[in-house]
Amino acid sequence: MAKQLAFVHTVPGLVPTFADLARERLPGWETFNIVDESLLRNTIRSGRLTEATMRRVAGHVWSAVDAGADAVLVTCSSIGPAVDATRPLCPVPLFRIDEAMADRAVATGARIGVLATLSSTLEPTRDLVVRRAALAGRTVEIRDDVCQGAFEALQRGDRDAHDAAVGAALVRMLPDVDVVVLAQASMARAVEALPAGTVTVPVLTSPGTAMERLAAELSRA
Repeated sequence: MAKQLAFVHTVPGLVPTFADLARERLPGWETFNIVDESLLRNTIRSGRLTEATMRRVAGHVWSAVDAGADAVLVTCSSIGPAVDATRPLCPVPLFRIDEAMADRAVATGARIGVLATLSSTLEPTRDLVVRRAALAGRTVEIRDDVCQGAFEALQRGDRDAHDAAVGAALVRMLPDVDVVVLAQASMARAVEALPAGTVTVPVLTSPGTAMERLAAELSRA
C-alpha cells in the first residue's frame, strides 16, 4: 500500500501546487488535503496566532494522522509556530513549510531579507530565521518588509497586482541583502514575472525547498 502524505492548507489555491511537487519529489506516495481557510483568517483578524488557532492546527494534524497519514506538511507560514508546538507529540514526521527555506537563507548569507504580504506572516518567519541562525551558530542581520496591497489584491483575485506589489518590494530590498526569503508560498510566482537580470541575489521560496527536505528526510526514514 502506498504511503500517505497529508497537506494542511489555509489557501485552497495552493492545493495543485503541492500536488505537482509531491508527484515530482515523492513518486510512489499518495497525497490528501485538509483545507481550512479560517485558520489564516482568524490569525489575520487577531493580528497574531492565538492559542485557540494553535489548538485547531494541532487538531487538523491529528485528524490527518487518524486518516492514515504517514507524514504531514503544514503549508502556511502564519501558523508555523503551531507546527513547532505540535511536533513533539506527533507520531509521524511533521514538517513546517518555511523551516528548510530559513536554513538555506542562513547558510547563504549574513544579511537576510524577509518579505511577506501579511504582518501576521512576517513576524513568525523573521523569528524562525533568527532561531535557525542561532541553532547554526551564525550571526545574521534581518531586513524585513510587508508588500503593501499584495494580499488584498490576491483576495480580489487580481494575481497580476499581487505579483507587481511583491516584485516592487523585492527590487527595493535587493541592494541591501545577500539573500531574500519570501515568507508565503503564494509569493513564489512573482519572482518569475520580473525582467531577466533584475534579481541579483538568491530569492528563496518555501514550496520547493520544503518538498526537497521532506523528500530527503522521508527517504531516510
